Amino acid sequence: MEWSTVYDWLLSHGVRILIILLVSAALYIALRRLVPLVLKQTVKKRGKGKKAEEELEKRIQTLSRIFVSTGMLIIVVAAVFMILSEVGINITPYLAALGIAGIAIGFGAQSLVKDIIGGIFVIIEDQYNVGDVVRIAGIAGIVEEINLRRTVLRDLDGIVHFIPNGESGVASNFTREWSRVNLNISVGYGEDLDHAISVINRVCKEMAEEPYWKGLILKTPEVLRVDNLGDSGIDIKILGDTKPIRQWETMGEIRKRIKKAFDEEGIEIPWPHTKVYFGSPMPPRAPTEAPAPPIPPSEVLPPEEEAAE
Repeated sequence: MEWSTVYDWLLSHGVRILIILLVSAALYIALRRLVPLVLKQTVKKRGKGKKAEEELEKRIQTLSRIFVSTGMLIIVVAAVFMILSEVGINITPYLAALGIAGIAIGFGAQSLVKDIIGGIFVIIEDQYNVGDVVRIAGIAGIVEEINLRRTVLRDLDGIVHFIPNGESGVASNFTREWSRVNLNISVGYGEDLDHAISVINRVCKEMAEEPYWKGLILKTPEVLRVDNLGDSGIDIKILGDTKPIRQWETMGEIRKRIKKAFDEEGIEIPWPHTKVYFGSPMPPRAPTEAPAPPIPPSEVLPPEEEAAE
C-alpha cells in the first residue's frame, strides 16, 4: 500500500471519523448541560406549590442521571455503527443480527424486561428519588442510584444493596415531602401523668423555638395520647413533623432533653428489674398482729393440779 493511498483514505474517511467523534462528544456535553436545565424548568413548573424545594431538587437529580446515561448509550451505539460504516464494514447484517438477538433476549430474559418496565413505573410515578430513605424488598436504606434496571441502596451499616426494579414489590418512602416524629416515652406507674405530659410538651416547645431546630421542625412535637399500660411503665406517644430525613435527628434530641428534664423534675423512667436469691433464706416477714401478753406466774397451775383438772 502506497503512502498516497493511505493519505487519501485518511483525508476522506479519517476526517469523517474525526467529525463523528467530535460531534458525539459535543452531543454528550450538550446532553449533560441541557438536560438538567430543561428538567429544572419543567419539574419546578409542574411541582410549584405542591412539593418542597428539596424534593424537586432530588427529582431533577434522579431524572437527569437517567436521561443522561440513556442518551450517552444511544450516542455511543450510533457513533460505533457510523464509524464501522466509514471503515468499510457492512453493518446491515449486524443490524439484522442485533434485531434477532434482541427478540431472542426478549423471550429469554423476561426478568430483564420486567426490571425495565418496573423501572419505568418507578420513574413515571415518582415513587422515590436519589437521596430518599426507602424500604424496598425488605431492605431499608438511602437511595444512591436509580436506573431502568435496578435501584442501589446503602443501609445504616454501609452495605450497598443492588435491587432489581422488578423485584421491588412494595416500596416504602420514609422521606417523601416531609417526615414524622413518632416515639414513645415511658414513665413509672407512681408518677402524675398530667405533670409528665406537661413537662414533655414544654421540652418539645422550647426545642422547636430554637433557631437550629426551628428550621427543621415543621410541626412542633407534642403528646398525642397515653399509648400503652406496659409491664414496667406507662407509654406516652409523641408526634410531630419535620423536614425530610430529619426525623431521626429530632427524635434523638427529644429523648436526650426529656431524660434531662425528667431527672430535674424527679420523674421516674422505669426499667424492667428482677429480684434473685442464690440459696439464701428468705427474710422473715414482719408480724401482722401484736403477740399475746405473757401469763402472770400466779396464774400458772402446777403440773399435778393441771393434770387433776
